[in-house]
Amino acid sequence: MAELISLVIPSYNEEENIENTVKTLKSILDGEDFDCEFIFVNDGSADKTFEKIAAESEKDERVKGISFSRNFGKEAAIFAGLQAAVGDACVVLDCDLQHPPTLIKEMVAKWREGFEVVEGVKSSRGRESIFHKMSAGLFYRIMSRLIKIDMRATSDYKLLDRKVVNVLLSLTERNTFFRALTFWVGFKSTKLEYDVEERKFGTTKWSFISLMKYAINNATSFSTLPLQIVTFLGVISIIGSVILGIQTLVKFFMGTAEAGFPTVILLELLIGGFIMLSLGIIGHYIARIYEEVKGRPKYIVREHTKNIKGNI
Repeated sequence: MAELISLVIPSYNEEENIENTVKTLKSILDGEDFDCEFIFVNDGSADKTFEKIAAESEKDERVKGISFSRNFGKEAAIFAGLQAAVGDACVVLDCDLQHPPTLIKEMVAKWREGFEVVEGVKSSRGRESIFHKMSAGLFYRIMSRLIKIDMRATSDYKLLDRKVVNVLLSLTERNTFFRALTFWVGFKSTKLEYDVEERKFGTTKWSFISLMKYAINNATSFSTLPLQIVTFLGVISIIGSVILGIQTLVKFFMGTAEAGFPTVILLELLIGGFIMLSLGIIGHYIARIYEEVKGRPKYIVREHTKNIKGNI
């Protein structure tokens, strides 16, 4: 019996892409020696994304759709798709097809060789504006430093064996970072390089601000390194205070002490800035803890197509 591969496709304001994405996936994957299901997750789109998904589902029962009650973010959409998937393996890819579907056949081949996680790694980012490339580069450098995993060329484009999917779904945390969790779970993995394809319709949903927010949220959900910055800032403050204290005492005993109002003001501003930054970092972690202990779900499903058989 042929294996079933579940394609999980997060979608946000992608009404222009749905029909083309389904058509492209079918043209590439139909006729292969494995079966597919296409699970689109509408992440609270403001356009007619889910209507387009539902229309494609009526044409082909392999096309399935889930729609959130509001925008919960890409991480939630990925996990909702994995929850609904019933395949022997799952492939997560973007709806805009910047993750080339032609790589799926190679991913399945690697999976059959025994690899349980097949990572899609970018060999190039395609044609992007200089500002967007700089924003993305800064984002990945921050993430790599914070979680101690080289994220510079990684993506959400992955194939996961069913056992890996089950482990990810068993995690109880609300704030997840899918891309890093696939490293964290371990399992036997390999990488395949790909070139980022150009969008045919629509524009990217990632701005500099959204990338930075995504970096901060995911870093604090996966790493405690920012909390260590608080200790680092405290050490700097103590060292600076000791140096200035010694300098002040030396001048006092030498009879050369001067009015030190500028020094006092600068020192207060420096220490005050460190304190406020530290409080901000600690406050962010407390807010994340608050979100977790409330136990609210990662997402809320408003509706779904009738052919969804997995748990959502």
